[in-house]
Amino acid sequence: MNDNIKDFESAIKELESIVDTLERGDMPLEQSLQLFERGVRLSRFCHTRLEDAERRIEILTERGERQAAPDALTTAPKDGT
Repeated sequence: MNDNIKDFESAIKELESIVDTLERGDMPLEQSLQLFERGVRLSRFCHTRLEDAERRIEILTERGERQAAPDALTTAPKDGT
């Protein structure tokens, strides 16, 4: 098992694989614990990357201030079309 985590997508893929393996329940306890520990590291990595992405999006959208949608998107046309 490689301790390096390359990127978010590969971490998610590996985490899904670990969950599938652990759900089968056909591994010795020690191996299950090692996989679980790896899964925790992957989960933390993914969580951190998602938080980083959220911060970047907030910065790009004017420091995270919510803006009202344009009226055209929030109201139906008055003529029924």
